[in-house]
Amino acid sequence: MKVSAFKVGMGAPDDVSEGRKLLEAGAFKAEHVAAILGKTEGNGGVNDYTRALATQCFQLLIAEKSGLTMDDIARKVPIIWSGGTEGLMSPHATIFVKDPDGGGHGQKGSNAGGFTVGTAYTRDMTPEEFGTMAHVQSAAEGVKAAIEDAGIDDPADIHFVQIKTGALTTERIKDAYSRNARVVTTDTYKSMSYARSVAALGIGMATGEIDEGNVSEAVIGLDTAIFSNVASASSGIELMNCEIIVLGNSPRSASDLIIDHAVMKDAIDASAVREALRKVGLEVDGELAERDQGRLVNMFVKCEPDPSGNTRGRRHVMFEDSDINYTRHIRGAVNAVVASVTGDTMCYISAGAEHQGPASGGVVAALARKA
Repeated sequence: MKVSAFKVGMGAPDDVSEGRKLLEAGAFKAEHVAAILGKTEGNGGVNDYTRALATQCFQLLIAEKSGLTMDDIARKVPIIWSGGTEGLMSPHATIFVKDPDGGGHGQKGSNAGGFTVGTAYTRDMTPEEFGTMAHVQSAAEGVKAAIEDAGIDDPADIHFVQIKTGALTTERIKDAYSRNARVVTTDTYKSMSYARSVAALGIGMATGEIDEGNVSEAVIGLDTAIFSNVASASSGIELMNCEIIVLGNSPRSASDLIIDHAVMKDAIDASAVREALRKVGLEVDGELAERDQGRLVNMFVKCEPDPSGNTRGRRHVMFEDSDINYTRHIRGAVNAVVASVTGDTMCYISAGAEHQGPASGGVVAALARKA
């Protein structure tokens, strides 16, 4: 099994031209696409329809080039978007490919292993299950399935777990009320925080970072001391299940790529960015060495403003800005920090990090080509 990854820029949420060029050049086959993870230029909120548009456009491309139906692709290929490319962040997609016949097969325990990707889907949540322990358990079960799909045996080889799950809408809330059922919140935007929280807790339970006995509905979104260091969770109205992508390394993967991660302690922790890059064998002295810039495929980062309202003792006002939501502030800021080290503004930066790393920071993963 050869696992590859291709980062393509996007001129608009419906622009799949760079992916099309790669397919037509024979870089990979459409039927081997395992997952897509990207950034769209919407607002990242409840009404961010760029995510659904981008999903549909990539599904149409894969269907056209593979002969698969749209329904087949929707059940087989998680296509996950984080909305919001504030500041200098450049809209893009990372296409993960698993070729069962390419590059030979790594053997367990050998040095031939490398990057791997695993995927899974859970069932749809009902509006009343959304944001509850039922949602947590479903996410955990899905992540375990994705880890198995990736061929990862050692949790230490898991470096980034992405879940996209749903959000409550007015119609979904009304549906619950019509059955005399309660929902965790009637605030549709706040429901996105619940979604990220339960997904992250599920990730931590599946990876063994979080003891299941410590998780209850009383801690969801509240106890910042309970977190996973490899979790990245996003929310959107385009679904009500969990779509899961696990990124890591496996001795059974014949890949010329490798991934590793570090944990940012806060939004300006550039040292953690450098640590992640060095872990995958790239030379960094302040900035990524120019000769190694071509080896870096992408950075995958989760971020959150410090809930204390301060960053290293200095007050920030991200939570007080009524014009621009805090998630939009922090995405632009962290993208600038990461890009200042890598020299590339096209990286995956997602905000809203409830239970995803320490309260003021989050995971930063580097995917690179081996030397």
